[in-house]
Amino acid sequence: MSADTLTQLRTEVRAWMADHLRGRFEPLRYRGNAGDGDAFPELRKEWERELAAGRWTCPGWPEEHGGRGLSVAEQVVFQEEYGIAGGPGRMGHIGEGLMGPTLIAFGTQEQKDRFLPGIRAGTEYWCQGYSEPSAGSDLGNIRTRARQDPSTGDWHVSGQKVWTSLAHLSDWIFVLARCEEGSVGRNGLVFLLMPLDQPGVEVQPIRQIGGGAEFNSVFLDDAVAKPEHVVGKPGEGWKIAMALLGFERGISTLGQQMAFAQELDLICAIARENGASRSPAMRQRIAKAWVGLRAMRYLAMRVLSEDTSEEARRERLGYKYHWSNWHRDLGKLAMDVMGTEANLVGGDLRRERLQQLFLFSRADTIYGGTNEIQLNLIAEQGLGMPREPRGGLG
Repeated sequence: MSADTLTQLRTEVRAWMADHLRGRFEPLRYRGNAGDGDAFPELRKEWERELAAGRWTCPGWPEEHGGRGLSVAEQVVFQEEYGIAGGPGRMGHIGEGLMGPTLIAFGTQEQKDRFLPGIRAGTEYWCQGYSEPSAGSDLGNIRTRARQDPSTGDWHVSGQKVWTSLAHLSDWIFVLARCEEGSVGRNGLVFLLMPLDQPGVEVQPIRQIGGGAEFNSVFLDDAVAKPEHVVGKPGEGWKIAMALLGFERGISTLGQQMAFAQELDLICAIARENGASRSPAMRQRIAKAWVGLRAMRYLAMRVLSEDTSEEARRERLGYKYHWSNWHRDLGKLAMDVMGTEANLVGGDLRRERLQQLFLFSRADTIYGGTNEIQLNLIAEQGLGMPREPRGGLG
């Protein structure tokens, strides 16, 4: 991929964003990211359709599935320019970044024909039914049950999923459930696609400390998944679920980093304005944050590279642990830079943005795999240390 080609693409994306992220979409700038996920939901769905009209949804999907077939380097350029322009958090992220690639890799042709167009067009939205009250980071401990009706082939699902992002604004949920009686751990699971608008599904919001409610509990009481909506085979749910989580560590992490960079820029601007930057200790913390962000970019590029060496594999294991702890510390830095002003509520959008950063980033080291789980992965898979006892479920 030549530098000229990437520069041309960068110019194209920058011009498109400048021409479209304005007018009625102007309020969406820098909105809808983690901690602000339920902001302007209907307008952000309109924005998804605007992106689709410009063929900027699913740019990394193969062309035969409606994408642009962009290379990793080209997708990085798109994500960077989208973030620089203040592009809002993507309502279609779970469909585009997780469900779509999973169906492309493992779905039947009928499943691809049914679901990929709606994801690409921004007309159908997905949420993720993995975590449960007794199984957050430990998916091998899930208890949601799926029973197949032998007369119809339908799967009847009962259980509870929790921390389900944007379930109240989604059309479909993919659910990991236990389909074999007596199975434990990774065995006996099925990966199901289920409509949310049906009897037996109840979505309840979870109010966050920052005031939003982008997370939900989803209660399933004999809800139905059609037999044609099983991805893979019954019993292969763990394999499908883990492959999907691999896509979660993909290109979108670069867009996430652009949001982080903007937060750091805002912190630096406030530090200059209120004099906090005159403190040597504060300057040192800001410099450490900048260095950590650059290291994060390096790690992300290694994650996205085709390097299959043992060294690269070990580095990838540390990516989530690095970014989540870095971002949590950035939230602390933001509050310390603002000083007593950080305690004021309302009246300043910049202050509110950093307050949300501080409050929501406390969860970064929990969702997507807790720090403890991440350290176990690094120790066991990266360093070859003995496995921690898991009560026979792992």
